[in-house]
Amino acid sequence: MVSRESFVNLSDEVFERVGVDPEFSEHLDKPSLTYWADVWRRFKQNKLAIFGLVLMVSILVMIFVGPLISGKNYKYMDSSVKNLRPNSEYWFGTDDMGRDIFTRVCYGGRISILIGFLCTIVMFVIGSTLGALAGLKGGWVDNLIMRFAEVIGNLPYLIIVVILTMVMGRSIFAIVLAMSITSWVGTCRMVRGQILQLKELDYIEAATALGADTARVIFKHLLPNALGIIMVDITMSIPGFIFGEAFLSYVGLGVRPPETSWGALASAGQQQLMFHPHVLFFPCLMIVLTTLAFHLVGDGLAEALDPKLRK
Repeated sequence: MVSRESFVNLSDEVFERVGVDPEFSEHLDKPSLTYWADVWRRFKQNKLAIFGLVLMVSILVMIFVGPLISGKNYKYMDSSVKNLRPNSEYWFGTDDMGRDIFTRVCYGGRISILIGFLCTIVMFVIGSTLGALAGLKGGWVDNLIMRFAEVIGNLPYLIIVVILTMVMGRSIFAIVLAMSITSWVGTCRMVRGQILQLKELDYIEAATALGADTARVIFKHLLPNALGIIMVDITMSIPGFIFGEAFLSYVGLGVRPPETSWGALASAGQQQLMFHPHVLFFPCLMIVLTTLAFHLVGDGLAEALDPKLRK
């Protein structure tokens, strides 16, 4: 047994300092990451989200590059090749008018995705601005905006679409306006809830005390810090608008021929389902794949932007 006196009498020469290198004493094992770099790092770890992103990019490349590769015109009709099944020349087959379905699916995808993005932009701009204004100002401004949102949210969606298409015609602008006129209500409520939490933080009070006006506080400080949840909402809304446009085109309220969309193609293919199912299969497949891709990316963003799941 070692006595206490033996420890007391030990000199410094007995010990050797190890594990300390002055040159690397301040070295960090991991590089510092910005917020969005950390979000991307966590997003990449989600295999399903990466699959959704690759699928989304592949669909976008196909609808823009596909017609250049096939060399077909989506309006060209050839009665000698009507209702052909998929083959080496017509990859998705032909319809009852002899038009190449692959080229029409690509052009229809452009219309569907364009409408989805335009509706989402309108929803984001109106909903975020009004929601941030209501949450920041409070009082009668908040009451006025939220009562207005409740009135708009209770309007019958399909009746609005029918009236607008009758008045303005079946154009892309009319469809975007009809689909966006009520869609911003949910975004407005969500952003308002976020702003009610953020406006109590010190940097918002400091910006207000330094004389920043309402627009600067909203667009410089509040919305950038609520952008995470807004991006998830945007990613989830795009496939919803694409599916909504497909429904309107399916019931005959979509774009006017000879323009087409995935919904219009599905509506035409439904009439030939018994004998030529490929006419319906491919536009429906593109709607399903696009919706799946955006939802997978949206789920990945929700996890990557959630600070509670940060490792």
